[in-house]
Order: sequence, then structure tokens, then C-alpha cells
Amino acid sequence: MHDQALAPADFEFIEEILLTYGDDHSVLNLAELDGYFTALVSGPNLVDVAVWFPAIWGGQQPDWESESQAKRFLELCVRHMNAIASQLAMNAQGFKARFEETEHQEQPLTLAEEWCFGYIRGAAVGEWPALPAEQAAQLEAIAWCAEQDNFELPADLDVPAHQQRVATIEPAARALHDYWSSKR
Repeated sequence: MHDQALAPADFEFIEEILLTYGDDHSVLNLAELDGYFTALVSGPNLVDVAVWFPAIWGGQQPDWESESQAKRFLELCVRHMNAIASQLAMNAQGFKARFEETEHQEQPLTLAEEWCFGYIRGAAVGEWPALPAEQAAQLEAIAWCAEQDNFELPADLDVPAHQQRVATIEPAARALHDYWSSKR
């Protein structure tokens, strides 16, 4: 099936490819790719593979090791994107973003920066037009998180406030998907 969820080994392959061929202009990890695909399937228009696939790499195709490697990566990307689309269309409340997890002061902490950065990249590739105020605020909640630098967490990080902001991202993504779905 084209929307069958990927297995852990599939995600490992995708992560390996992103690390192998990625650079400062490309999608760098699974969290960012997941956010990118979420925006692409949520937007106002279908984005052709000829547009979204090169955009993963900052517009430049990698120098693939083999055609089969490139084909497998593309097929897994399409399956993952379709799984996200199906999830949002059939059970949006069950949608879970692939945020990164870390520890901060010996406590688990969810990081959404990369996912949000990918989402904003996907909205740009999808050429989203201006949104009404309510939806613009939802997109801004995602964009704000994309601008945060979580590579080195400050010792005095307000963890409850951080987690509260992160908790607004999935509902915002679901609401934006619902908004654009109603306009298609």
C-alpha cells in the first residue's frame, strides 16, 4: 500500500540518506522531513513530486550511490507522506508529529524546532497564500518554534512554558490541515 506506515528500518534508511547527502540547505533529519511532509499534505494545493523532492535537497539532487538507492528513498518518502495524509484525513485527532526527544536536567523534554522548521519549509514550497487571522496565528505558533535554537538548551530553561508551547503545535497543524481541506 502507498500509505502503509513505515517500519523502524525504513525510518533508519531515510535518516541515513538524509545524513549522507544532506547539507545546510537540505532537510537534515526525520523530524524536519515529517514536518515538511505534514505541511505539504495540509496545504491548499497538491505539490508535484518534481517540486517537493528536489526541495528536500535545497534544489540540488544528490549524487546518488545508485538508482536503486534513490528509488527506495523516494518510495519511502511517498509512503510516509501518504501515511501522514491518511492520518490527517481519517483521524486527525490521532495525528502525532515526529518531534525529537531529549533530556534536560535529567527530565525528558520534547523538542519541536526541527519539525516546525520542516513545516515552514513545506508551507513555502507549497506556496501557501496569506491566511485569515485565526489560521495565521496557528501558523505563527509553528513558525515561532522553528526560530528557536534548541541545540544548546539554557540551564534556566522554563521547562513547563516550553512544553506548553510545544503542546500547541500539533493542534495548530491539525487546524491548518482542516482549514485548507475545507477550501480544496
